[in-house]
Amino acid sequence: MSRILLAISLLAVVGMVLSAVSLKNHYSGEKTEYCDLADNFNCDLVNRSVYSRVGPVPVAAIGLAGYAALFALARMRWRAARTLMLLAALGGLAFCLYLAYLEAFVLGVWCILCLGSLGTMVAITVLAAVAVVKRASEA
Repeated sequence: MSRILLAISLLAVVGMVLSAVSLKNHYSGEKTEYCDLADNFNCDLVNRSVYSRVGPVPVAAIGLAGYAALFALARMRWRAARTLMLLAALGGLAFCLYLAYLEAFVLGVWCILCLGSLGTMVAITVLAAVAVVKRASEA
């Protein structure tokens, strides 16, 4: 496995952990000390807002499934997996950017876990693009 795919796999695990913690916090009624940093940095407000679900599905569960799919695609050997991984990463990045928009302009509160997920998704997207370009140049 290439170093790029290994890095994507590790980043996907980081994303799964961030999403799992967010999902736990979504269902928990308890205040999280590590996420309540200031008036405008509070994961609890974000994770329990009306924007924390798409229908009945928590956004964190969507993130967990998305990162698991990216992990699986990074581990696959077939040629189309890298293209699918890039497409999935672009979709995930678009979703993360939409959520960041909601945090900034609708809620006015940031979630440190969500920002970590956004950074993770940016890195995965860049690396997935590099993997696709590298694979194309080898062909």
